[in-house]
Amino acid sequence: MTRMVLRGGRVFDGTGSPAADADVVIAGGRIVDVGIGLDGDEQVDVSGLTVLPGLFDCHVHVMVSGVDLVGRLQRPFSYQFFQAARNLSATLDCGITTVRDAGGADLGVQRAVADGLIEGPALKIAITALSQTGGHGDGWLPSGIRTSLMSPHPGRPGGIVDGPEEMRKRVREIIRAGADVIKVHTSGGVLSPRDSPRHAQFRPDELDALIAEASAAGVPVMAHAQATDGIKNALRAGVRSIEHGIYLDDEAIDLMLARGAWLVPTLVAPHAVVAAANAGSQLPEGVRAKAEEVIAAHADAFARAVAAGVKVAMGTDSGVGPHGTNLDELPLMAAGGMTPAQVLAATTGSAAELLGIAEETGTVMPGKRADLVVVAGHPLDLASLKQNIRAVYAGGRKVRG
Repeated sequence: MTRMVLRGGRVFDGTGSPAADADVVIAGGRIVDVGIGLDGDEQVDVSGLTVLPGLFDCHVHVMVSGVDLVGRLQRPFSYQFFQAARNLSATLDCGITTVRDAGGADLGVQRAVADGLIEGPALKIAITALSQTGGHGDGWLPSGIRTSLMSPHPGRPGGIVDGPEEMRKRVREIIRAGADVIKVHTSGGVLSPRDSPRHAQFRPDELDALIAEASAAGVPVMAHAQATDGIKNALRAGVRSIEHGIYLDDEAIDLMLARGAWLVPTLVAPHAVVAAANAGSQLPEGVRAKAEEVIAAHADAFARAVAAGVKVAMGTDSGVGPHGTNLDELPLMAAGGMTPAQVLAATTGSAAELLGIAEETGTVMPGKRADLVVVAGHPLDLASLKQNIRAVYAGGRKVRG
């Protein structure tokens, strides 16, 4: 088995420890050694560079390519799959080697990446996001047309459910379709045309049915939760992660700490909606106003969660904004009170912990999958991180650089 050594650089291992001088040896797609003066059959000089773990984005929509309503309605159904291939490639350009798709990608997309038919980061998939009638996933317009970003198809069950028994059956269907995680909307949102980010959605009996079915199958639950009550309902039901968390209050933060729940903030998402509106995207009435309204509350809630010690993993909602701009999230996380080293840890080792794959990847340690990013400059210069990427390795294979 050929041993390749990345020699002469520094290593930021993803645990939060400072970068230190070290070589990294790869064989059989795995990291087999980390240390000084290591030998290999193949030498790669990374002098003056830093080796990071492959980066994560824990909230993307690879099947979504912007929020322009008219453009989406005019595209043929199958076009989304070809866009997904481009989106996955753009994500790799950021050094992101693992993503959690929060609704849209199905088992076929996941397998196409795993089998090498298309290039992209490893995928964890939710397939379908669950919504109540009139909720965040219900794209009903006064004309009677529905404009859902994730229309049902044979590999993607419909997401609109009402009542515990409908919820129970649909969760089972989504798990049958291959979901690694169940996604539920427990509040309204910015992009949905007929609801408010301040209003909770689904009642406790519906969420209890969801959690019971997901738990029976050993599948975690992520909650789009922007409204204060929606966040608390999700936490009391037992979700693993709160996505967005725009209107977190002190009680909700205490609940997150008590239950060990994660926050995936997606701070960049409302900025992306405003930018799309400014660029002329055709959005449902009221969407731009909602996006502008939530930005300050979002930043404040995130800063309070960070100060309280809530566990954070990086996510962007890419698809709402352009794929390939994922790392724009990192400076916003730092502005919210995280140190640059904490931001990188949230984008590597901590993210792997959230996704339940910390034993497989997320840190630069012997035995882990050789997902690595080689960067110039200072690795804690978050604003320049993407432009400083010199090489990306996925499973020991060089995919960029």
